[in-house]
Amino acid sequence: MTFFVRLVINALAIWLAAQWVGGIELASSGRGTGWDLIVLAGIAAVFTIVNAFIKPMVKLLSLPLVILTLGLFTLVINALMLLLTAWISSVTDYGLAIAGFGAAFWGALIISIVNFLLGAFVPENR
Repeated sequence: MTFFVRLVINALAIWLAAQWVGGIELASSGRGTGWDLIVLAGIAAVFTIVNAFIKPMVKLLSLPLVILTLGLFTLVINALMLLLTAWISSVTDYGLAIAGFGAAFWGALIISIVNFLLGAFVPENR
C-alpha cells in the first residue's frame, strides 16, 4: 500500500514540477485526461524505481562529495535521477522531456520538497 501512495506522491510532484519549471514537459497522450494520468503514473513508476535502485548506489559512490558539500551534492544527484528518468521514459512517445540540467535541478528541488511535505503523512512500515 505504501508503494502505491509513494507512486501517487511522486506523480503529483512530477506534475507540479512540470507546471512550475519552464524546461520540463510531460508528453500528452492526445486521448484525454484519463490517458494522461496513466502516462503520468508510468513516468512516476519509472522515477520511483530509479530512486529505489539506482539512487542509493550513486549516493554511496559519491559519498565523499556529499560529505564535502555538507549534503548539498544530494541536490545534484536528485537532478541526475530526474534526467535519467527522462532518458528512460523517452523510449516511448509518452515521456518526460527536460531541457537541460538547470531545469532538472529546479524540478528535482520541487519534487524533493513535495515528497518531503506529503511523505510526512505516510506511515512507515517497519
